[in-house]
Amino acid sequence: MNIKVELIPIKKTIEENEEFLHNPDCSETLHLTIGFFNKVGFEPPWIGYYAKKGDQLVGGCAFKGKPVNNQVEIAYGTFDRFGKQGIGTAMCGLLVELARKTDPTVKITARTLPVKNYSTRILEKNGFQLLGPILDTDDGDVWEWLYIV
Repeated sequence: MNIKVELIPIKKTIEENEEFLHNPDCSETLHLTIGFFNKVGFEPPWIGYYAKKGDQLVGGCAFKGKPVNNQVEIAYGTFDRFGKQGIGTAMCGLLVELARKTDPTVKITARTLPVKNYSTRILEKNGFQLLGPILDTDDGDVWEWLYIV
């Protein structure tokens, strides 16, 4: 399944994000994303994005800040009604592609709940390998994944 998805950058301020501001799917995540990047730094392309399929926003994804020690973490998720359609796989692939195009040497990681689920399958489909369990300061026990070229 090859889903065509486009990433639309989330800009630095609420005022610059008029196209997302009144979309009910974006209302909570827009404010959280802008707040997060106000804390960690807004440095494109290492920012958050909404995913668009056709003329509909279908999910969101992000780099969790700019690379640190030559490593960057990604995150992604579809809006509930768009799950299980290959959109998460496409978003993950686009983040990997963008990171590799920006800096081919950067290590790309992701973290998931420590159980096999849709997110772990998305990572496997995109060339990630499970490194093992770690303790995340925000999320507790998680599995860490690494993109293997």
